[in-house]
Amino acid sequence: MDTTASLPSLHPSPARALVLAGGGAAGNAWQIGLIAGLCELGIDLTEADLIVGTSAGSTVAAQITSGTRPPELYAAILAEVSEPRSRTGGRSAERAGVQPRGASRAGGVSGPSYLEWSDAIIAASESAPDMRRRMGAAALERDASGGAGGARWRDIVAARLPRSDWPQQRVLITAIDAHTGEPVVFDRHSGVDLVDAVAASTSAMAPYPIGEDRYLNGGYRRSENADLAAGYERVLVLSPFGGRSRMPAAWGMDLATQVDELRADGSQVETVFPDAGAGDVFGANALDPSTRPQAARGGYEQARVLTDRLADIWR
Repeated sequence: MDTTASLPSLHPSPARALVLAGGGAAGNAWQIGLIAGLCELGIDLTEADLIVGTSAGSTVAAQITSGTRPPELYAAILAEVSEPRSRTGGRSAERAGVQPRGASRAGGVSGPSYLEWSDAIIAASESAPDMRRRMGAAALERDASGGAGGARWRDIVAARLPRSDWPQQRVLITAIDAHTGEPVVFDRHSGVDLVDAVAASTSAMAPYPIGEDRYLNGGYRRSENADLAAGYERVLVLSPFGGRSRMPAAWGMDLATQVDELRADGSQVETVFPDAGAGDVFGANALDPSTRPQAARGGYEQARVLTDRLADIWR
């Protein structure tokens, strides 16, 4: 199911790749706002020849290739402010596709506890493959439900996707096999439903079941997974966390290392990070659905200052 090795030969050149990284509820909203703003200014990122989605970015990838135009997706986020919303649940949380702090889902995920849990595993690991194996084993050990919570998570993910089938456009969604720690890349040829692929990529402490297999968040493969765009002539990376990585620099999981690799291979690469307009939401509170409207507006307004910079790489 890991198609990584065959990717460079599967696309024409020149071609454009869009990489959508993780970032929780806030990151999803910021990316949608930015893409909507650029779309209205004549830069349509949905026309990418390849879209790579990781964690919250996998949701964005599925949303923007659904046939629903980015401005409509942006308007839906702004409409969330009129719905019931709290830190412990509600319709906004489900539309965000994340587990808000204080809630529980098959072993429960909360912002601070998730960071403490994962940081401890990262600190105890000797390498990226070792970290993935440890992360998978720890998640399986704490999942007393045996994957029973997956059905509810699938329903939540399905509710936020405008359509449930894979687009014809090439979309790659990343995850980690919790049993082996091996990276996995899903696409429409993998035999896995789009909803399941997104649910796997967004799963954190609770492994997501697909058949007999269990999967964890795609960000454990590599922070943005921009390396999956290797060989594409032009690559645009949207990174809600500003390219930061919690992994040791020696592991090469960070965005800067991936960008260097892409450029060494001949790709033109641009990276975009949130500016102050999105607010101070890209930390532990990125999972909080209440951050979404501000993050989306920040991305939408940021598009205005990016048009000249992105015109050369995209048009």
